[in-house]
Amino acid sequence: MLTGNKILYKALAGASVLALIACSEPAVEDDTTVDTDMAETAGDTSGEPTVEEAEAFVADAERQLAEISERASQIAWTYSTDITPEHEQAYADIDAESTKLSVDLANGTKRFQDLDLPAVLQRKMNILRGGITIPAPSRDGAAQELAQLNTALSSAYSTGKIQFEGEEVSQAETEVLMRNVKDPAKLEEIWTKWREQAKPSRDEYAQMVELANAGARELGFDDVGQMWRSGYDMDADAFAAEVDRLWGQVRPLYENLQCHVKYKLNEEYGDEVVPLDQPIRADLLGNMWAQQWGSTYDRVKPETPENMTSIDLDALLVDADYTPVSMTETAEEFFTSLGFAPLPDTFWDRSQFVQPEGKEVVCHASAWDLDNKEDLRIKMCMTVGAEDFRTVHHELGHNFYQRAYMDQPHLFKNGANDGFHEAIGDMIALSITPEYMQQIGLLDDVPGTEGDLELLMQQALEKVAFLPFGLLVDKWRWEVFSGELTPETYNQGWWDLRQEYQGIRPPNERPADAFDPGSKYHVPNNVPYMRYFLAHILQFQFYKAACDQVGWEGPLHRCSFYGSEEVGERFNAMMEMGQSQPWPDTLEMFTGTREMDGSAVIAYFAPLNEWLEEQNADRNCGW
Repeated sequence: MLTGNKILYKALAGASVLALIACSEPAVEDDTTVDTDMAETAGDTSGEPTVEEAEAFVADAERQLAEISERASQIAWTYSTDITPEHEQAYADIDAESTKLSVDLANGTKRFQDLDLPAVLQRKMNILRGGITIPAPSRDGAAQELAQLNTALSSAYSTGKIQFEGEEVSQAETEVLMRNVKDPAKLEEIWTKWREQAKPSRDEYAQMVELANAGARELGFDDVGQMWRSGYDMDADAFAAEVDRLWGQVRPLYENLQCHVKYKLNEEYGDEVVPLDQPIRADLLGNMWAQQWGSTYDRVKPETPENMTSIDLDALLVDADYTPVSMTETAEEFFTSLGFAPLPDTFWDRSQFVQPEGKEVVCHASAWDLDNKEDLRIKMCMTVGAEDFRTVHHELGHNFYQRAYMDQPHLFKNGANDGFHEAIGDMIALSITPEYMQQIGLLDDVPGTEGDLELLMQQALEKVAFLPFGLLVDKWRWEVFSGELTPETYNQGWWDLRQEYQGIRPPNERPADAFDPGSKYHVPNNVPYMRYFLAHILQFQFYKAACDQVGWEGPLHRCSFYGSEEVGERFNAMMEMGQSQPWPDTLEMFTGTREMDGSAVIAYFAPLNEWLEEQNADRNCGW
């Protein structure tokens, strides 16, 4: 399954330097140093602006962004794979430099905002104006100040540790403990201590919000939240309504799952720990953030029919002597079976597959394109098992997407919207079905459908359970950036949303100065999160479209399009478009529809949802 944090296609993409990298990086042919004291526009800026001047401005902007982004990505890679004070400072410096350039270019677009520009040119202007994740105001020193705050927040998270049972425990190790420990008292201790280490970041986060909002207002937005919502080829308010519509489609399925899980946990822990008239305790769901519940599977799964053997992908991989590298090779072969060219040799030489000894690294899985040509890499801390097997299929989805749009102009080297990048990786992971496992030699025979409820429950605990969390992280940030929440109410606002959407609660009363959102990677690293909610809708929509293309007639959850060059051809055509056109146009190329739609999620889980409704018939659901 996908890791709890979900997967970034550029590590630390929330930092402004990587807002550039996320657009991908053309190679720099020399050692040109970009002067970011002034993002110079081409041509004479006196008098009335012209279309020709706008074209020259954008061409010069793309040149400058291309030149700085490769250098920035190399520095970011070094920092992420070897966290030292020197690398941290270098990262902060390039972050400030690229932020300054991005802000100057965004402000430069104001000169042309009243011109009637050709559609492609206007699209590039819009990306320049709204494509900065965390904008700094233009005053002297603001970019450096914001960069230092961002780097401090990121480093505090990545190097955070707690004490548990006499041992120092890293963030990655706390996740393992949350999956494996079952004692409620110990789970509460681990959960609480990880949030204690996030508490000191609240003031720095509030300073970042103030600076970034000032930058957003200079660009013509009310706040950073509105700026983020404006990046989806629709009005910001319309986008907020769109995600609410999508949530409405899938919410009944989530509520059925939540009810069943609560009742099964009550059977294990009793009324004192899991009262049936309250939301579920967040530390009991096997994940540090209660965003994915896969570790509860053995306690909530449907009963296995007699004489039926369950598929244990963890055991299959171990028994077949898989390694992190061979898991990656198998994932690559999925893409080559669709007609894609293999990854370059440099991918295998330069990627980080396992956690190196003696180094502090960012273990959060990510896919990288350092030169927009062939320097594709992944950065993971893999172990052999089902979770990382699915994750590496996902990560390579990003790499093949990055390579597909490499011939687009610099500003269009990105996903159609940010949900597309995540969805494409997840779509591939959905195709890891029993049929696929047989095709690659992990299974001798494909089992019948009698045990499919178990497979669907495993998927639902990862993907359906995630949906409200994927939605609420940015809903919280929208309230923070708008000023609806202040530092004093950050934490209460966070838990209000978690109860409203997820039906969960903290295991203890939270202190007034707590900063529990800061315990989640994407918050201190300023990575927009709505992309993951959209991806959890789009991946099923893409998957169903691919299955329709191969003429699949069985249960949707059993479909695998492994080996279909027809799917690969249409898939690549969609990916090649990058961000060059409105995302509904790109969506239509592969799915035949222009609207994001949660109905494929419901179709995929239909057998499980029917079973859940039967289980919940006499239960008092809700919270």
